[in-house]
Amino acid sequence: MNGKFENYIGVFDSGVGGISVLQELTKLLPHEKFVFFGDSANAPYGEREVEEVQRLTINAVQPLVDAGVKALVIACNTATSSAINLLREMYQDIPVIGVEPALKPAVDAGYQKILVMATPVTLTLEKFHELEERVGTDVEVIALPCPGLAGRIEKADLEAEDLQEMLSRLLYRHVGKIDSVVLGCTHYPFIRKQIKNILGNVPFYDGGAGTARELKRRLAEKGWLAEEKGPGEIVFMSSKETEEEAELYKWFYKQKV
Repeated sequence: MNGKFENYIGVFDSGVGGISVLQELTKLLPHEKFVFFGDSANAPYGEREVEEVQRLTINAVQPLVDAGVKALVIACNTATSSAINLLREMYQDIPVIGVEPALKPAVDAGYQKILVMATPVTLTLEKFHELEERVGTDVEVIALPCPGLAGRIEKADLEAEDLQEMLSRLLYRHVGKIDSVVLGCTHYPFIRKQIKNILGNVPFYDGGAGTARELKRRLAEKGWLAEEKGPGEIVFMSSKETEEEAELYKWFYKQKV
């Protein structure tokens, strides 16, 4: 894969979740070339040990860097929380952009009881606690670990009864008690509608758009933005390396979030 993706932007997630971020990236930067790699063979990351998440993340993104990507987007909250500092030390010649729970936009909008749905690892690591201390001191932040949810979304069939039951178990005690929701895992925007069916008409926040803006800013800073002519490109890759998985990624990319 050496040199194959020169001038592309590498986008990485533990599985399909980062495709929700990819949608925001391509919306803001339609003339760029993207290569998306999902480590679906090892998904989900959200219930693994931190050291294992770091190892898996580095193993996944190193080939993208070797192939010449001009920037790297870690479109996974768990991988960002666990490994972003390591990656920035390793790859100092290119922008390395992470994603974090969009707690600040919810706080800035004036909401007082904010439910943060995320993987267990994301919510236990220092990065989230630092974010909470920085922006959430005057509001009530309810952290809700959602074990198994990202893994279930990986299977698609998002209208299935078992997914609805899982969400009901996770969310029933918060109905009517929160005024906003932060989707702190990039898988969760794909089930925004299903979550809303349980919690009601509350506003949702996720980190995809903010990540896209930061990527554009960093590329512009270096003078590396693609010329604004001609279509962009997306290449989907997966550690599962099956045609079925490639089609699944394309299916998720077409879903409205």
